[in-house]
Amino acid sequence: MATTSDTPLSFRGHAKALALLGLPLMGGHLAQFAIGLTDTIMLGWYGVAELAAVTLAQSYYFVWFILGAGFAFAVMPMVAAAVATGDHRRVRRSTRMGLWLSIAYGAVAMPLLWFSEAILLATGQEPQVAADAGTYLQIAGWGVFPALLVMVFKSYLAGLERTQAVLWITILAALVNGALNYLLIFGHFGFPEMGLEGAALASIATQAVSALAVVLYSLRRLPEHDLLRNLHVIDREMMTEIFRHGLPIGLTTLCEVSLFTASAMMMGWLGTEALAAHGIAISVAGLVFMLHLGLSNAATIRVGNALGRGDRAHLARGAIVVTCASLLIAGATVTLFLTMPEPLILLFLDPEDPKRLEIVAIGVSLLAMAGIFQLTDAMQVIALGLLRGLLDTGVPMVMAALSYWAVGVPASYLLGFYFGWGGVGVWAGLIFGLSTAGILLMTRFWVHSLKRVPQAPLGDAAA
Repeated sequence: MATTSDTPLSFRGHAKALALLGLPLMGGHLAQFAIGLTDTIMLGWYGVAELAAVTLAQSYYFVWFILGAGFAFAVMPMVAAAVATGDHRRVRRSTRMGLWLSIAYGAVAMPLLWFSEAILLATGQEPQVAADAGTYLQIAGWGVFPALLVMVFKSYLAGLERTQAVLWITILAALVNGALNYLLIFGHFGFPEMGLEGAALASIATQAVSALAVVLYSLRRLPEHDLLRNLHVIDREMMTEIFRHGLPIGLTTLCEVSLFTASAMMMGWLGTEALAAHGIAISVAGLVFMLHLGLSNAATIRVGNALGRGDRAHLARGAIVVTCASLLIAGATVTLFLTMPEPLILLFLDPEDPKRLEIVAIGVSLLAMAGIFQLTDAMQVIALGLLRGLLDTGVPMVMAALSYWAVGVPASYLLGFYFGWGGVGVWAGLIFGLSTAGILLMTRFWVHSLKRVPQAPLGDAAA
């Protein structure tokens, strides 16, 4: 199979290769995001209290999920680098140990999801919202096992540049989730009306379908890697390597995600309507973020491939192209958020809901803030993708922790509550945190990490 790494070192060639690799990844992330977005929209139609609960529950779930997903993210650049040197054994070893670590992590995370109500109450959430969120997570939390398995297989396929497969499997999952939500939340076609519990059951079923599809595709279409061979045997050397890169990647992503989770907690202190508006605004902003994340994954794959060949010039030009593409998307998003906020927010609300106008008013101001942080959010996620391709994970983790927790969270609290800006202040803190991360991480890549890539082929040792 020809890879995008064969593209000549021209900016036009890089743009074409990025489109071929990145567009399916962007589509796959959009389809994946649509699963959570469907829950948000349908539960928003079902009731404001249910919307607030699922906003809180999904924010909490995502914190623990994304930490474990770091092991899957580590598989992607390692597979891409191994492909560049033709090392099929290393492809198999890294994928298998990614599965081992992900499932082991799921066993550790499950109790935190099961007892989420008590934890959410301890953070100061309203008792009924915390109880509803806890009910949702006691069911949906079991989906963390197939979800992490899916992440590893998707990273494996993406590292092989099988991004079309990733896209279609994710679209299948989104369709299944939408249909099951429609049946189980509202009780259509003879199914019981289950509300939050129905959304949770739909989530588990969706993850199971995704896992089955991605495993069957990988085993049948890529038999040369024989992924299940010696699956029961622990490869300590490779497990250590995956852990060494995966844990910092997970913690880095956790720092960013927990910034948004902390903002959801703070919005919960402002009331159910503020939390519901936050859920809508963060869903709209998150939808666009999936485009940047797809480009970031494409950057990781292409950088990992170039690293395997020791091709710094190819790597640098590709980095410029992917950064410019992300900034173009961010510019279009700013225009959309500032000129059409109300139609976007109204998609999530029942026209007959008495609290509709209040939620819209809050949501418009939050989307304006989301428009402001689009550029810096794009910059930080692209920088992370570039750095992961080089397996530079330790220092970026520290930079992320400082940006999001030493800058972002304190700024959100101070502006939102000490200075009395409310929800706008909480979101202004997000801007400070994301901007700090974008500047630090981009500087890390261009000033330090890129220069460490040699021009000569690195051979098997570098892979």
